[in-house]
Amino acid sequence: MAYVSIESDDRMEEGPQGLQFQSFLETDPRAANDVNTGGNSSRGYIPDRPAQPGGFWTIEYYQPYFDVDTKTVLRRCYSTLLPTSRTYLSSHLTPSPDLYGPFWTLTTLIFSLFVFSSLASSIAAYLSHPDTSSPTDPIQYDYGLLSVAVGLVYSYGLGLPILLWLGLRYLGVGEWSVVEAIAVWGYGQFIWIPVALICIAPIAILRWVVVGIGFLLSGWFLVANVYPILAAADAKAVRLLIVLLVALHAALALCFKVLFFSYYIKEIGVKDPIKAPIPTPTH
Repeated sequence: MAYVSIESDDRMEEGPQGLQFQSFLETDPRAANDVNTGGNSSRGYIPDRPAQPGGFWTIEYYQPYFDVDTKTVLRRCYSTLLPTSRTYLSSHLTPSPDLYGPFWTLTTLIFSLFVFSSLASSIAAYLSHPDTSSPTDPIQYDYGLLSVAVGLVYSYGLGLPILLWLGLRYLGVGEWSVVEAIAVWGYGQFIWIPVALICIAPIAILRWVVVGIGFLLSGWFLVANVYPILAAADAKAVRLLIVLLVALHAALALCFKVLFFSYYIKEIGVKDPIKAPIPTPTH
């Protein structure tokens, strides 16, 4: 058997036109997409959070969503009142949304509705019967309103965004996460806290005007941030969900006004809720 010596060919060496090998084992598809889009995620809002340790049933999974300082929470609250809030997801929830602020915003709203409603009731009762009321008369609080506030606020502020997110996921619209949905709805209810404070005033027209302003501001905030998500769906009919959301928001505003701030100054037996007529003296 004969052996032939073969010398290496210089053309096989790596050069400008030579073969190059690259490993794709460590490549993250989301990172590659960020490079192609200039560092932003494909959905145009905020980047996805890294995977949390453990499953969603563990406490460790939710800890990063409560790791937020008070200054950031306050900024995210009052930013919902600004006209620039239509870019709230990308401008104010960066680098990541949180659950701490939405939870305490909704909880504070429940407390405000009950306390300010009770105070409005006491003021209306005193002004209606100033001669028969005394500072020592016990005040009867309607604790049933507290249960109503808990069910109404948490159902709208937590239940509705979760249902909307599930429905959009079923329809194939995955433009945001469930945490982002809860953050938008939770912070979006901040306006109702000062509205509840102003509604202590026993003036019917003022209460209606303030509730109307609260409805317009919070409604604009939700529509401006939710409609772009709905518009990303392939089916155009998905956009009609915004009409349902506006109707539900109007129902919420009406419930706040009727259930918690329908106390007026009036005399016993007088049906006029704004001003009681002056009785005519008899001779």
